[in-house]
Amino acid sequence: MDLLAIAAHPDDVEQTCGGTLLKMAEMGYRTGILDLTAGDMGTRGTPEQRLAEAAEAARILRAGHRENMRFPDARLENTISARMSLAVRIRELKPRIVILPYWEGRHPDHYRASELGFEACFLAGLKKLEEYTEPHRPYKVLYSSMYANVTPSFVVDISAQFERRMESLLAYKSQYAPPDGEAAHLFPAPDEIRERLAAVARYFGNLIGVKYGEPFVVKETLEVTDVVAMGSRTF
Repeated sequence: MDLLAIAAHPDDVEQTCGGTLLKMAEMGYRTGILDLTAGDMGTRGTPEQRLAEAAEAARILRAGHRENMRFPDARLENTISARMSLAVRIRELKPRIVILPYWEGRHPDHYRASELGFEACFLAGLKKLEEYTEPHRPYKVLYSSMYANVTPSFVVDISAQFERRMESLLAYKSQYAPPDGEAAHLFPAPDEIRERLAAVARYFGNLIGVKYGEPFVVKETLEVTDVVAMGSRTF
């Protein structure tokens, strides 16, 4: 697998890096999504609904693989058993690049998923971790920073993919169908969700002179081989 996005809940990837996954799939790369929980504690819908919706969203994003680890939602912990389970799965999927949530966030599951994912990526490269799979360590870990108040290391132009990214998110009908009854005041309507996400994507797109963008952070300094061919103009 060329690119694997790991997230805490179904629909996290669609909100934060779905356009990038779709763009890479359109370029011919093998992409996948690994959700750590099934969103069991969500106010609306059931885990079974979320899993079915996740499969449809993956189809829209042209992801070649999607699965769910079924770790406990809202109780995600970076335990030895969780690290080992995820590390073994990484060895089996052999992703070259891994996208993780940013390491700070409002929902504890999100920053736990980031911590758990990073440590599992490292452990996956240890030869003696376990005897049934070959060691594999991803070449690069990216952090999706869509909702983090930080300067991105780079932004991916998803102008051509934005509408399908929104289509994949709204495939979660149990979460984003128009609210009614007593819950109407708790959840925004689909049009409002689209407007909010479009505004965020427009902001990051504007940073690189395009319509819509998705931001990422890396912990390493990025190498530039050809300064003449660098993207994002100064003026």
